[in-house]
Amino acid sequence: MATQDDRRLHPKLRAIGNRTDRVNATASVFSSRMTSQMKLDAGSLSTAAEAQLAACEGFAGGTLDGGQVPVTRRPERRPKMAEAGAAAQAYVNVFIETVNADPGEASPAEQVQAGLEDLLQQADLPDGISRRVVPRRNFISATVPVAMLAEVAAMPGVSFVHAAESLSLSLPMATGASARLKPTPRAVTVGGKRQTGAGVLIGIVDVGGFDFAHPDFLDRHGDTRFVAIWDQGGDFRAPPAAYGYGSELTAARLANAVKAQRGGGGLPAVELERQSQRSVGSHGTHVASIAAGASGVCPGARIAGVLVSVPEPQGPREQRRMNFSDSSRIVDAIEYLYSLGRELGLPVSINISLGTNGGAHDGSNGPCRWIDASLNTPGRAICVAAGNAGQEGGVTPDDLGWVMGRIHTMGRVQSRGLDVELEWAVVGDGIADFSENEMEIWYGPQDRLSVAVQPPGSSDWFKVGPREYIENRRLDNGTVLSIYNELYHPTNGDNYIAIYLSPNLNPGTMAPVAPGVWKVRLHGEEIRSGEFHAWIERDDPMEIGRMDQLRAFRFPSFFTAASNVDSHSIGSLACAHRVVGVANIDASAGKVNRSSSQGPTRDGRGKPDIAAPGTGIVAANGFGGGDTWVAMTGTSMASPYVCGVVALMLAAKPSLNAAQCEGILKRTARPLPSHGYEWRNDAGFGVIDPVAAIEEARVFDERAERRG
Repeated sequence: MATQDDRRLHPKLRAIGNRTDRVNATASVFSSRMTSQMKLDAGSLSTAAEAQLAACEGFAGGTLDGGQVPVTRRPERRPKMAEAGAAAQAYVNVFIETVNADPGEASPAEQVQAGLEDLLQQADLPDGISRRVVPRRNFISATVPVAMLAEVAAMPGVSFVHAAESLSLSLPMATGASARLKPTPRAVTVGGKRQTGAGVLIGIVDVGGFDFAHPDFLDRHGDTRFVAIWDQGGDFRAPPAAYGYGSELTAARLANAVKAQRGGGGLPAVELERQSQRSVGSHGTHVASIAAGASGVCPGARIAGVLVSVPEPQGPREQRRMNFSDSSRIVDAIEYLYSLGRELGLPVSINISLGTNGGAHDGSNGPCRWIDASLNTPGRAICVAAGNAGQEGGVTPDDLGWVMGRIHTMGRVQSRGLDVELEWAVVGDGIADFSENEMEIWYGPQDRLSVAVQPPGSSDWFKVGPREYIENRRLDNGTVLSIYNELYHPTNGDNYIAIYLSPNLNPGTMAPVAPGVWKVRLHGEEIRSGEFHAWIERDDPMEIGRMDQLRAFRFPSFFTAASNVDSHSIGSLACAHRVVGVANIDASAGKVNRSSSQGPTRDGRGKPDIAAPGTGIVAANGFGGGDTWVAMTGTSMASPYVCGVVALMLAAKPSLNAAQCEGILKRTARPLPSHGYEWRNDAGFGVIDPVAAIEEARVFDERAERRG
């Protein structure tokens, strides 16, 4: 039975805590939410993994129940955290929520922070594992050894320990690079004057590297407008003073590198100041170009980039295993950009074109509440891409974009004793899925649901009632199953069911998640409403290596067509109350792009907030040599456009806060053709009108006394 302290841990942390060092070390190859310093032999997984497999290759046979890795069945009792001795060489990022202080009492958050700092100072942490503990109100962000999770949860004042969520990048569709392409027009003119965004810092949190010497980022003197790049996965330079990891490329170093390149005869600037990611057609470079390039919305703004360490498919296995890329890194990135803004005395407009899909999709998870708390300060705003999970079916026979779109379902258990069945597909057919497949089901506190899971091709059902759980149970097909049926989540009071299909990563018995259709049955134990929502956490398709005759992948699972419901697919970060969630409009067609994720949030709020051009957008082609420009499509391209417009609003009125920016954008948006001003689940309140938004920002706080 779980203890009171165990119940303060997110179910995923409980499952991780009850695994061995070696299993967690292997899992860190496939999961970006944990890291391990344990030495690990290659075993049966090739260290010379091929480049990312095209999605259509993985579905060549058109079936879901393809090849299976032989499994050696050795049933065994799994020890629990309290008796097993938790993993000592694995680490996870967490958000620790504390209880609120009563008037006149010491702050529980400060007490937990001090206790955690002492705990981490005593721990023998290797290089690369940060001891930094970041507080904000009643939240604390930290990297914690898995072995200490139970101790952290038991600290007085701790309400709940949230797991940081894996980041995913919904890769935009690129349509070719060339020097002959012309950048998509983005200039904003008000009263005949080009708006530049001078006096604002634009922060870009992204991946792929920032080509800071690209012509689009050079001013009229040939100097770069980048003032800093924090490469969270790099080691070329020292980390930022306030953080314990990564590589900071300062303004002086970036300027000197560009100057040396301009002098000729030497190395390119991006070689003199190296980043851990320098992808041709870099996502981060393209995004920065849209928001703040010379061809962008804000050609006069200063630029700072944070390069999140999302591992690339061809990256070394050890690098993948020893780096985090989860939502805690987003929080660190935001704090870093805020600090730069304070140093420079500038308001900050931040763009995040990364996302997560876990949590309740109501803004109650740790990262969302942390971000919302940070946005109370004037002169700050954050735009978040809604995501590219809006497509539920293929348009052509070889169009498999729907794989990334079937992430949500909803329904109603009509009454006590009745069932609803969901179908959850895991891919096979030559692919071995070694990722952690996760489903979260959320429903109201007035109901009671039991859940049962049936593996593919089996007649067995594994049933879990309210306040019951199955943890790390090894099934006959090799999959490791965990189910938690929890009541009254401490962040929103709702009930939730967490289901994890994990690969068997024990040496000698290693096996992927069994392919095929897994069935999830919800049974009404006590029904007053019966409504539920479920989401599947996303994986970016990535080949890890080989195992026997199968290609070992981190691959997304998805709902079948029978279960998928085409709504509520907006990413979790975009569900925060005070961020601006951005949809992708196809400006030439006058409609929302089919891949753009939809709202609303689970609690019924209107997200996304607004739509912007994101289809066929031509901007800087990072690290592309002579091919200066590239066209891309996705909400990743729409969001930085809005980020740039918000920066222009802050340039006009630096005292604006995030809520006011959001309100002005909603007020000034233009409806799509043949639609009114009402909120829509795909386009929000309409298409952004930059000129109207800037004009409204300039005068919104003017007051006139009415006489008579």
